[in-house]
Amino acid sequence: MGKTKKDYLKDIIEHFDIKKIDAIPIIEMYSKMAFSARTLAYGAYLYEKMLKDEEVTVILTMAGSLFSAGLKNAVCDLIRNNLVDVIVSSGAIIVDQDFFEALGFRHYIGSPYVDDRELNKLHIDRIYDTYIDEEELRVCDMTVAEIADKLEPRSYSSREFIIEMGKYLKEKGIKSNDSVILAAYEKNVPIFVPAFSDCSAGFGLVYHQTKNPNRHITIDSVKDFKELTELKIAAKETGVVMLGGGVPKNFTQDIVVCADILEKSVPMHKYAIQITVADVRDGALSGSTLKEAHSWGKVDFPNTEMIYCEVTVAFPLIAAYVYQKVKNRKTRNWNKLFEK
Repeated sequence: MGKTKKDYLKDIIEHFDIKKIDAIPIIEMYSKMAFSARTLAYGAYLYEKMLKDEEVTVILTMAGSLFSAGLKNAVCDLIRNNLVDVIVSSGAIIVDQDFFEALGFRHYIGSPYVDDRELNKLHIDRIYDTYIDEEELRVCDMTVAEIADKLEPRSYSSREFIIEMGKYLKEKGIKSNDSVILAAYEKNVPIFVPAFSDCSAGFGLVYHQTKNPNRHITIDSVKDFKELTELKIAAKETGVVMLGGGVPKNFTQDIVVCADILEKSVPMHKYAIQITVADVRDGALSGSTLKEAHSWGKVDFPNTEMIYCEVTVAFPLIAAYVYQKVKNRKTRNWNKLFEK
């Protein structure tokens, strides 16, 4: 007799709590070591430096399956303590993982050494060593469609639509312990998802447009690019913390060039940290190291750090460190820039 869905979906992924550890002595010891330990420590110091630079707006970029892996609450705590001012993310992190859990669903501890044919029959999706219920994910898809159905038919930036998702959670009541979408909504932190259809939101929006062929919303990625460029022009000085690479990394770096094309004089990103395990030699590092990005006029020197380490190992320590070191930083409220 085969296993049931309940046999697989029983051990819940728990989110890392940066408030429960003292990362300061760990980072200080790492700074006196070598290899990845030292670059991780220097990255933490650089994040602290950009947060204490009063002129700097901090942009967090995220790619990969980070919240399903347990990093959601760390980002929530950074938002609520004004340690992140803007987020640029892949769609899966914000919709399939954060919004999904906010609706009351969970990710589960799994294994890569499993019969995927059996998982498919049980409607269980696998993210390496993590499981997610496909039937619950369909609810997430349809909730996106429900939100879209109630909006005025026009083009929206992903930022505008994610604000509507935050309103939905605020009004309907969040069904999990925390949500990045809700925290960002409450703190006026913009969230941009440049490839918004490349996730659960895409299924919901295709359903919405098919059901409403003559009166529907669209998500405008050019509007995303324009808005984030306008934010860069208004902020001037910026620092970037990149978790992984992908579209969020490139999108965020390109706003410096876009501002120049618009004949607006803005400085390169003053600070930049990237946490990655990708190799630059085959283009897998999403195009370039931070040093290479300087040749494009995107990232300035000398305040950069490449941290070659897996994100779930490095980021909790760095986030915990700045949470403990930086207090009373002012709120930037960048969503208000776009209020008409």
